[in-house]
Parts: sequence; structure tokens; C-alpha cells
Amino acid sequence: MEQEGVYDRQRQQLAAADAMSYLEHMCKLDIDSEPHKVRMTGIICTIGPACREIDTLQKMVVEGMNVARLNFSHGTHEYHKGTIKNIQEAVKGLSSPRPLAIALDTKGPEIRTGLLEGGASAGITLNTGDKIKITTDDEFKEKCSKDTLWVDYKNITKVMSVGSRMFIDDGLISVIVKEMGADFINCVVENGGDLGSKKGCNLPGIAVDLPAVSTKDKEDLLFGFAQGVDMIFASFIRSGQHIKDIRSILGEKGKNIKIIAKIENHEGVKRFDEILQESDGIMVARGDLGIEIPPEKVFLAQKMMIGRCNRAGKPVICATQMLESMVKKPRPTRAESSDVANAVLDGADCVMLSGETAKGDYPLESVKMMQKICREAESAVFHHQLFEELRKETPTPTDATHTVAIAAVEASFKCMAAAIIVITTSGRSAHLISAYRPRCPILAITRIEQTARQCHLFRGIFPIHYVEPRLEFWTEDMDKRIYKAIAFGKDRNFIKNGDFMIIVTGWKSGSGYTNTLRIINAPETDEGPILGVPIIKDYND
Repeated sequence: MEQEGVYDRQRQQLAAADAMSYLEHMCKLDIDSEPHKVRMTGIICTIGPACREIDTLQKMVVEGMNVARLNFSHGTHEYHKGTIKNIQEAVKGLSSPRPLAIALDTKGPEIRTGLLEGGASAGITLNTGDKIKITTDDEFKEKCSKDTLWVDYKNITKVMSVGSRMFIDDGLISVIVKEMGADFINCVVENGGDLGSKKGCNLPGIAVDLPAVSTKDKEDLLFGFAQGVDMIFASFIRSGQHIKDIRSILGEKGKNIKIIAKIENHEGVKRFDEILQESDGIMVARGDLGIEIPPEKVFLAQKMMIGRCNRAGKPVICATQMLESMVKKPRPTRAESSDVANAVLDGADCVMLSGETAKGDYPLESVKMMQKICREAESAVFHHQLFEELRKETPTPTDATHTVAIAAVEASFKCMAAAIIVITTSGRSAHLISAYRPRCPILAITRIEQTARQCHLFRGIFPIHYVEPRLEFWTEDMDKRIYKAIAFGKDRNFIKNGDFMIIVTGWKSGSGYTNTLRIINAPETDEGPILGVPIIKDYND
């Protein structure tokens, strides 16, 4: 939505879109076909020292950032409070208001190293064959070096044994235990590399007795609620009960905060269905997952989780190392480009940038590259087959809102609509339409600001926060909101006069009454009734 220019409505990969089989669809893909200028996939950016300033945040929003992620494995509450303030100031300073969601990523039951002697930005190099002491002595908590590394898991000496392996920093570095002590283990570096402060550690195959929600997590969740975050990315979720525990901490007042379960280990994958049922969405967190399960099986877990989320109509995020080389380089590797595209083709609603934006040298270029790849991949989705399969998976009977959502998407295919406009209070109508993957954008108009921000989790939804005062007559107020959405599309050149549009509304005000679908042509002016009844004289039918 951030790009300006002439929009080639619904013509992207049109020959492939009309194919009769998936093989024919692939055969007809054309590298010279221009993608739709409107990006459907959400982009989540981790906010860190490289992009924390207001000016940089504004540029990232313009380039395509939809959700700002705060990683609570790093930083103090005071630091994150300052970051949230900067994000809010950045949005206020834009020429046109844009809903930007804020996500809190919990530390979770993870193991991390301490702070290096040189500070948070310092680094050390561990060479293969080096001896290193892993300790829980708090004297070394902020004095880590290449000889001594502090970790925050006090029971590590009880669960490890001679010959055990520990992986550090997404598995880039591994050490083997050679000697056990009371509060330390002496190790040898098996695979060396560069190491920074507060890096994650994994003990694959070892039962770790860490609580699902730590005391720090509880403090972070309550802090996030007080600061008005829109969603929680809950780390290392291993069962549905863990999601219930987080909901109980947030309480009644925090019930509208979306909880996204991060699947990062073998137990989480095996208990995926119960986690999916309790959560509002899923993140495929491939960093730790690729250490906890064999790396050659990560793609199987990714496809399984994305498929089940698509079937359930819940948002799914693909994360970790998507454009990792852009931390230090201005262009991604070809494998990284394909990885992002394949995540979109698999059905991911959002893709995420971690170190690329938080600490990288090219945060803006990373966002720009991500949105370019997403647009190309979205144009190559075989929508007709996908829609038919999703529809077949829908249990019957469905309620009125769900039925209208399915009809709206099918109608958009048949008339090649420029957009689907949906008036929503809770966001559910827009979420259901997104679940059936239309080719055109979904313009969701709502008066509730948090509903607008949370819509970024779902593919294809462009939220519009409607702030105009309510009119006396409901139908007139609805017409004004619809005209607002049409103007939004016209300003960005993806709706033109005469284009077909699908309008989805309720039959009265409030949440839960969506039951009406209209197909209209985009009017030249913003006058005249759309929902209201026109005065008809001299009729003879």
C-alpha cells in the first residue's frame, strides 16, 4: 500500500491464474509479469538499536513495516517504554495516519548467555578446540569472556553430563562437556564462531525443567498490557495450557490482546493441534526449532503448521533467518529470496525480520527487499485451487458471517473485483474473508483502533481506522465509511471509476450481524446512497 503508481488490477500472472492444474500453473508463470503493487503479506520488524530512532521508524513504515516487534529477551522496561513512545511518535508524524501494531515477544523458558565484558555491542571469537567454562556464578553475569561464559539456567549442572552438547546462538557455536562442577561445566568448543551478548542456548534431547511462564515473563506481560501492546508472541510454547496460563495473567482487561504461540521445539510440534486451538495464531520460529529437531526436518514442520493454520483460518507467521545475510550485506542470497517466497507460497500470513532490522547495517533495505519478494510470490499463488481446497475443508453448516465471507471471495474471483470492502467492529468478518485468500485486497474499516492494528496479522487486510463522528442515521454513516474506503483505494490507484467492488456489511449496527454482500461499480463521486434506500419514482416493474 505504500507504493505509488499505476496499478495493473488483477492482471498479475493472469495466464497462470487461469490454469486447470497446479503443474500447468507453474508452467505458465512469467518472470516478466508485473506483480500487483499492493502487498498482501504482513511484514513484522524487530525494533533494536539499528532502527529505534523516530526518523528510521517512519521510513520503515513507509517501506512496508506493519508490526513492530519488541524482543523482551533484551533490554529493560525503561528501554522498551522509550521504544514504544518512539513508535507512537513516528506514526503520529506521518502525513497520513497508518495503523501500526506493537508486539511483545516474551523471553519464555529459554537459556541465555550473559553480557560480555565490553558491553552489549561487544563481540568475542571462539575457536574450535578452545577450552571454555560455562558457569552459573552471578559474578560473571556481566563479565563474560572467551574463557568464561555465564548462563541464566541455574540447573544446567544437574541436567548436563560429560559428553553432552550445548548449542549457542541458533546453533552457530557448539561446545561439548568435558568436566562437571558444582556451579560450572568445563567444555571444549566443537564449532567456533563470533559471539555477542545474551545469545540463546539449546540443549537438544535434554529435559529442561523451566516453567512455561517465568516471573520475568509475568512482569513483562503486565508491563506490555499497561503500555497498550496489541499482541503477545509467546516463546517456547509446549502445550495448550501454556496459552491458558498467559491469558489468566492478562486477565479480563487484557482479553483482546492476541496471543501468538511460538513453536520452537519437538514437544510443541507434536502437540500442535491443542496449541492451535487455544492460541490466536502461530509463529514458526525456525531458529531454535532447527536445533531442537534435525535441520532437514524444519521445512516439514513449517509446511505442516502453515497448512493447519490455513485450514483453521488462523494467522501464521514465518520467522528467523529469512534475510539473515542482510545484517551485513545490502542484498540477500538467492536462497534467502526463495525462502521468503516459498513461505508466502506455503500460505504464511506474515513474514518476520529479526536481526536484519534490530542490529543490521541495512534495516530499510531489508524491509524494501522483503516487500518486493512478497509481492512477486503473492502473484504466483494458485488462488483458484487454494480457494476450492479451503472451501472443501470448511465444516458445514456455517454461520451467516462465515457464509458471506466465502461468497464474497468467490464473487471477487468471478468479477475480478478491485477490492473487497468490509465494515467490521471486532474484525472477525475481515479475518474470515482473509482466510479464503482472495486475489484482491481487503479494505477493513473499523472505528476501533486496536481492531485495525491487529488486522495486520491476516494476509490481504488493509485496515482503515475510521475516526469521523457518527451520523444520526446508521445507513448514512455506513455509506460514509464505504466512500472512505473507496477514496483510500483511489488515492493509491488500485481502485478506478467503474471497477467492480465487493461490499460486505451487517444489517444493523454492532458486532456479529454481518450478513449482506453487495457488488457495485466504483462511483465517480462520493454522493448518493450505497446502503441507504434511494427514492424511486415512476417505477413500472
